[in-house]
Amino acid sequence: MNLLIYDRDITISDSIKEKYDREIHADGRYAPCQGCFKCWTKNPATCVMTDSLQEICRILGQADDLVIVTENWYGSYSASVKNLLDRSIGSSTPMSTYRGKQMHHTLRYGKHNSFKVYVTGDVSDGEKETWKLMVKRNAINWGYSSYEVSFADHMEEIC
Repeated sequence: MNLLIYDRDITISDSIKEKYDREIHADGRYAPCQGCFKCWTKNPATCVMTDSLQEICRILGQADDLVIVTENWYGSYSASVKNLLDRSIGSSTPMSTYRGKQMHHTLRYGKHNSFKVYVTGDVSDGEKETWKLMVKRNAINWGYSSYEVSFADHMEEIC
């Protein structure tokens, strides 16, 4: 499955929709993660909060290719995208394993193909370095075999 997560209020064209099996608009209308870890232990991969992100662990866990389009917020994902990613912690298990000679949580759904992040807005050189490191670390943590981060001043440069 090809998954697109985006935080910008954009119209998704038919040509973009053809590339993805599923799109999630991180519009900020989701409850934040409560940190209860029930999606790890009691109800594996299912959030206890009953909103449209209840199955986000499964959706992200089953994505072969993940693309995130986000506004730069101080060298990181926007709050709405970060909220969505926080709610997906159940896509891994509480158990640990070695990946890349480092300790990481065991993946509940196995490895994935590609992870791409498109960052929009003003991004300083220091923030670009932070982004590159963060996307690399996210790719390892989430089990993606390849990753890429790109920077664009305007949404039109991506779509």
